[in-house]
Amino acid sequence: MSAQREHFSSKIGFILAAAGSAVGIGNLVGFPVAATKNGGGAFLLIYAAFVLFICLPVMLAEMGLGRRAQHSPYRAYAELGQGLNRWRIAGWLATITPFMIAVFYMVITVWIFGYLIQSFTGNLDQLATAEYFGQFVNDYNFVAYLVGVTIIINFILIGGVRKGIERASKILMPTLFLMLVLLVIFVLTLDNAWAGVEFYLVPDFSKIDGSVINGALAQAFFSLSLGMGILITYGSYFRRSDDIVTSGKLVAATDTAVAFIAGLMTLPAIFAIYPETNPESLSDSSVSMIFSFFPNIFLALSQSIGYAAASVAATIFFLLAFVAAITSLVSIIEVPTSSLMEKKNISRKQALVYMGIALTVLTLIAATSFGLVPLFSEFTSYAGSSKSVFDVIYDVFYDTILPLNGLLICLFVRFRWKREQLTAELSEGNANYKTSWLEKYVSFAIGTFIPLILAVVFTNTVLTKFFGYSFL
Repeated sequence: MSAQREHFSSKIGFILAAAGSAVGIGNLVGFPVAATKNGGGAFLLIYAAFVLFICLPVMLAEMGLGRRAQHSPYRAYAELGQGLNRWRIAGWLATITPFMIAVFYMVITVWIFGYLIQSFTGNLDQLATAEYFGQFVNDYNFVAYLVGVTIIINFILIGGVRKGIERASKILMPTLFLMLVLLVIFVLTLDNAWAGVEFYLVPDFSKIDGSVINGALAQAFFSLSLGMGILITYGSYFRRSDDIVTSGKLVAATDTAVAFIAGLMTLPAIFAIYPETNPESLSDSSVSMIFSFFPNIFLALSQSIGYAAASVAATIFFLLAFVAAITSLVSIIEVPTSSLMEKKNISRKQALVYMGIALTVLTLIAATSFGLVPLFSEFTSYAGSSKSVFDVIYDVFYDTILPLNGLLICLFVRFRWKREQLTAELSEGNANYKTSWLEKYVSFAIGTFIPLILAVVFTNTVLTKFFGYSFL
């Protein structure tokens, strides 16, 4: 299989594809709100430090592992781990995690698609009503939107690496950047918008505590798609001559830049329309902000620019969110698809059929767990709360398993693959890397304090999510 493996045709193709996986709806809304509520510029500085000193080494390790093995996570761990079962478990986790994350991400993407259609057809006033979202998520029209999203995703994935993922990324990511910049320019022209910029950027170090630091690390780790197997899979599509190190730096910089710029859209828009907004009152949930808060912002905006213009602005916003969600979802689904192709020695088309069936069934189960099907809505309980299927998928795979997967790759590099092998791999395509300060730092950090930090985050997450206790 390795001799026939596809590769990205260019560095920019990989960067846009990997950035597409990293840039999601959390960048557009969740990150700016988290920054505003947790110290503004102080949070941004901490976030940037985590990206540089913790996330980048893990990112390089994942990409290096993928290229060395020329396989998806499941087989990469098995081969470089020389068949030891404990490393097969790490590969299995790195494969099942993105599949399950794809389930809840598919639900949210379908919702965004539905809101995009509704805003485009002029139903902004309906979207802004208090009861609409609750009705929308419990309406079987969801199935029609699911079909539409599934067709779009499979249309991209069926083309493979170059003709599918890379080609789509070269179109979708510049489109996303352009829409984001246009919305930022538009928002900053509104009255009182600069009050939002001030809340977003002015540092307030008094708000920094253990939970904020933990949140900043989690946001950085999740935002860069670490622990999902995506960068291992995309790394396996690298050629031996490609420069992994520079590409990794550019992906990290691109994702951070998009998250930062999104804050110049989100917070100024909120303060321009609602000047008396208390940042502490903003929801921590990206879902709540996108589907309940922003439609009201655009409807209120119609009083100054007119209903048609406000509807256009809302349509661009939901299109922006949809493109961000699609690029992430394509990358997430590629991981289990690639693994299935390798494990069963089947074609991409066959793997996508199997994946499509399994993903559709689980998506429907998760989508009907908001009250439509009581069995799925009250699926289980822990930490004193009743949990739906959707809640369980999010809590287990997105919040909990991701830092564990990051910890496992650090341990794999430290104790099995060895840091010298990682250095040798990253030096291919970048001869200066082996004598650089970055090599010394990555070799030291990946085997010492980074796994310790990730172990603490994983343990605290388990205690918080499932037992209602936190030591941070």
